[in-house]
Amino acid sequence: MQIHLIRHGEVANPEHLVYADLPGFALSSLGREQARTTGQRLAASGITRIISSPLERAIETSELIAAAIDAPVSTDHRLSEWRLASRWAGVGWELLPEAFPGELEAYLHDPADLPFSPESLDQLAERVAAAVGDWADNSAGDLAFVSHQDPLHSARLMLTGRSPAAFHEDKPAHASVTTLLRVSTTWELGGYWAPDQ
Repeated sequence: MQIHLIRHGEVANPEHLVYADLPGFALSSLGREQARTTGQRLAASGITRIISSPLERAIETSELIAAAIDAPVSTDHRLSEWRLASRWAGVGWELLPEAFPGELEAYLHDPADLPFSPESLDQLAERVAAAVGDWADNSAGDLAFVSHQDPLHSARLMLTGRSPAAFHEDKPAHASVTTLLRVSTTWELGGYWAPDQ
């Protein structure tokens, strides 16, 4: 069995805000094109179902991919954005150091040690990995999971047995596909692809 971890396409966000789980942040025109390109890439992949975060940008990406591969879309709240982002929601990325002194710096330095976050990095990885595991255990076919950069990356590290110290390395690009292969009871990296940005 294989699964495909897909980050949503680029979001229309001219003010460069932390949009977290705020409503009203849909894909940009580039993001829609990225999702269509990803769908074309996966058209012959054999994916039987797409499981999406309930947030607008993920659902829109899922539906554009589904149109190319003719697979149903389900949602799972466990694939939603890291709750750390909800703490910062609505603040411009450039203004975070002023609005939340030291927090962005701490995230960049050691995301596994954020006492101010409403959800730890381990908790994030565990909930997304649990969603992947539950769907995979109850499916006979290959699956795609559409979510967000940090949730997908944390789950990938956990599922493949890598240290969270690698969290800021090789993060997934918009509409990218990280393929994991199930080998017995573990997962191995099968490949990575991203559309032209």
